[in-house]
Amino acid sequence: MKKNIIAGFAAILLLASCNKDKEILDTLNTYNNSMEAKGYHFGDKLQLPKEVTENAESVTISFGDKETTDLTIDPKFFTLGDNAVTFNIKTKGGEVLNQDATINVFAKNPEKNIAYQIVAEYPHDPKNFVQGFQADGNTIYESDGQNGSSQILKYTLGTTTPLASTKQAPEDFSEGSTIVGDKVYQLTWQSKKGYIYDKSSLKLLSEFAYPNVLGEGWGLTYDGKNLIASDGSKLLYFLDPKDPSKLIKYIAVAGSSQAYDQLNELEYHNGFLYANVWQKPIILKINPTTGEVVGTFDFTEIAKQNTKGSDDVLNGIAFKGENMLVTGKNWPKIYEVVIK
Repeated sequence: MKKNIIAGFAAILLLASCNKDKEILDTLNTYNNSMEAKGYHFGDKLQLPKEVTENAESVTISFGDKETTDLTIDPKFFTLGDNAVTFNIKTKGGEVLNQDATINVFAKNPEKNIAYQIVAEYPHDPKNFVQGFQADGNTIYESDGQNGSSQILKYTLGTTTPLASTKQAPEDFSEGSTIVGDKVYQLTWQSKKGYIYDKSSLKLLSEFAYPNVLGEGWGLTYDGKNLIASDGSKLLYFLDPKDPSKLIKYIAVAGSSQAYDQLNELEYHNGFLYANVWQKPIILKINPTTGEVVGTFDFTEIAKQNTKGSDDVLNGIAFKGENMLVTGKNWPKIYEVVIK
């Protein structure tokens, strides 16, 4: 009889412990869900519920291969945008509880809506599926995508006749491109390699493999020191132009209330990065040091005039002096705009 009483008492204690563990995890889940949409800023402290802190001997957060006991949103640990983390709680009762969560980190300052005015329009070959786009004086360098018809070409702004062009292999899908000195660098979508051309003749000089972290090739630009590539995620990768297989660093991109991914065609100008968001009529102005979006251009009206389907979207950013040139995949026009 005594054994039954002891067993019953143990079962009650176990049930109480299980219920307490469930309360801790449920409370933590409610907190994390409420904060996921609101987000954090760098320097913020996670204010975990008392149900968690009063019953925990320790709380750590693991993110990838890193783990911290500091509940402050530290840029050394977190990135802008979404961070898939795991909370690890050691209770005072000796249990170890784990819960996955998403911590969103946003920029502190709201993005500015940047005004512009169209001052000129130029013809653009509507057969060109624009993937990379840059201006050098009055010459446009363009990476034209699609399997079986990909190429790099250049032409004089105001015309559509190529001055030079080089075709890619049928299995390659051309992506972003940029000018570095007397060379043009070009990415491919899924071939995991890029090409380097002579800027004058567009003769192929060499090719390079991507660093492993770069899943696909999307956009490409040059900041005067490093190549900067996108792969369709929220990340921008800084590569060594002397050895583009070498990753220097990466940054994540976010605004004050949302993370941005699908970052595509890129351009660097006067200390800022510009990126279009694939299948959206907007261009972001990004601080290349922090990844914070400081401004947005809304090209909805221009896109409406040129977008007939799901593929012919805004995708082309270049600068002609201080004016921006904008075009898209299979668009018949290039627009020159003054930034106000």
